Amino acid sequence: MREQLRIFLVGFMGCGKTAVGRVLAGALGVPFVDLDAAITEALGRATIAEIFSHRGEPAFREEESRQLLRVAAMPRVVVATGGGTFCSARNRRIIEEAEGVTVFLDVEWSALMARLPGKNLDRPKFGSPEAASRLMATRRPAYERACIHLKLSGDETPEEVARSVLERVGFV
Repeated sequence: MREQLRIFLVGFMGCGKTAVGRVLAGALGVPFVDLDAAITEALGRATIAEIFSHRGEPAFREEESRQLLRVAAMPRVVVATGGGTFCSARNRRIIEEAEGVTVFLDVEWSALMARLPGKNLDRPKFGSPEAASRLMATRRPAYERACIHLKLSGDETPEEVARSVLERVGFV
């Protein structure tokens, strides 16, 4: 087993980073961190939307980088990043310096939209399907910088996606 292994799952909201991350961490026997959950806990808020509303996006992004630094220092971890985490050059540098493996979970747009209805209240950057489409278009170039790019239909189970990640990382 590798002494250091840091896997960072990146991609748009609803792509399955948290579900896949839990399965992947379990398969590897390493800790799992949901970066958004770490941020809400650190800032004492129940949701990301509350943080955006009460403290603003800049405060959220600052705490995001702080939490990313903290988890990137862990020798073995699987991290589900937030949808905007990997769009920051600062955050990409943190991951790169930690020798993290980034995996872009690239789920078909129609599948993402099927997963997100009714969730826009707790996803402050979602807005409407049209706004989300524009946001995805701006974020895609950053996501495509990931070490591994998994094209997914959206029909795969978290276990199937985790197995694909393990194969690409060289564990299967």
